[in-house]
Amino acid sequence: MLSKLDLNAFQFINHLAVSERVLNPLMILLAERAEYIFFAGLIFYWFFRISKSDNRRMVVEACLAACLALGINVLIGMFIYRDRPFVHHHVNWLIPHAKNDSFPSDHATGSFVIAMAIWQWKKRDGWLWLLLAAGISLSRVWTGVHYPADVIAGMIIGTVSAFIVHKLANSSKIVGKLITFLINLYTKIEGLIFKRKAINS
Repeated sequence: MLSKLDLNAFQFINHLAVSERVLNPLMILLAERAEYIFFAGLIFYWFFRISKSDNRRMVVEACLAACLALGINVLIGMFIYRDRPFVHHHVNWLIPHAKNDSFPSDHATGSFVIAMAIWQWKKRDGWLWLLLAAGISLSRVWTGVHYPADVIAGMIIGTVSAFIVHKLANSSKIVGKLITFLINLYTKIEGLIFKRKAINS
């Protein structure tokens, strides 16, 4: 029953690639390239000078949460294998993709875990990142490489992982100290690099 609902939802969304083809270039861009915006965003927050300390804690939390979420995906993949929609069905297949495991969606997981990590620190920014994450998730179905259940599972895993890490960062001394250690380690390395450059110049 759920599988049939999932297939029906996939066919409805994927058919938009025909009925609303004017949006196809945007969906292809979101499906293939938008994830890099998240990487660029984390780099920006890391070096942004306003509330740099909070920004860096947020970025470290996002990275730890991403490791947790994608690790969960790997574990799920060891026990559950699902072919891509284009393997068994006629689909509007807009982007090239290997015929590998479809469940859960790493793109949805990765985008939502980072978006939720940011949202927990910066609500206004976070809503924009969540909107982008939703666009990426939709685009993966639109372009024919994922079923809706794949991206929904990724959204849930990413969201829950971000909440867990944020909760632990604020309640566990061990996790809090780990985050502080990682930030201080980078700061020391950065200081040594700039000091060496200053001496050489």
